[in-house]
Amino acid sequence: MRVNGQVVHEPGMRIIPERDIVLLDGRPVCPIPHRYVLLNKPAGYVSATSDPHGRPTVLDLLPSAWKQERLYPVGRLDYETEGLLLLTNDGNWAQRLTHPRYGVEKEYHALVKGHPQSETLAQLTRGIIDPTEPRPLAASDAHLLRLEGPDAWVAIVLREGRKREVRRMLAAVGHPVRRLIRVRIGPLRLQGLASGMWRELTPTEVADLTHGSP
Repeated sequence: MRVNGQVVHEPGMRIIPERDIVLLDGRPVCPIPHRYVLLNKPAGYVSATSDPHGRPTVLDLLPSAWKQERLYPVGRLDYETEGLLLLTNDGNWAQRLTHPRYGVEKEYHALVKGHPQSETLAQLTRGIIDPTEPRPLAASDAHLLRLEGPDAWVAIVLREGRKREVRRMLAAVGHPVRRLIRVRIGPLRLQGLASGMWRELTPTEVADLTHGSP
């Protein structure tokens, strides 16, 4: 192997992919490009790169040619939860979106049992005590969207994502979730993308998601 024309004999040499020229057997070694994908996840898919139980994963919805690019989900959606899921192979970008300190908003629409009152939804923003958590579970916003027969759709906005947080909060106030869809992450919305479909983010969207967060 040669780096910038020099033969490398020692393993573990550090390079800068954007600057250094690496040749293996005389052929250039190209770094894997960063890719940023927005997927409308259907229910029944695991938010992981593989599943020990043989269930389909979100990577099965993407082009097979991308399998060598080491894409993985940014955060996760539960097996039965639908909606906006980001995938990337850019670890720094993924960490920025998922770390609680940056507070990137995530909005969910939940079909719940019953008709929650305004005081019930206000309780979600004040915080729900969960004995398994060191801090209360709290939404930054919660409001009624519409009624649907004996059920109702509500919008919940979170600034962090703890395991099954929306479902746990709504169950705690007596309105268990029947269906859950994530519709927004930061400025990105799900509009116009059918279930199971995906698109790549534009450079502006990639930048807005990170630099536009607190």
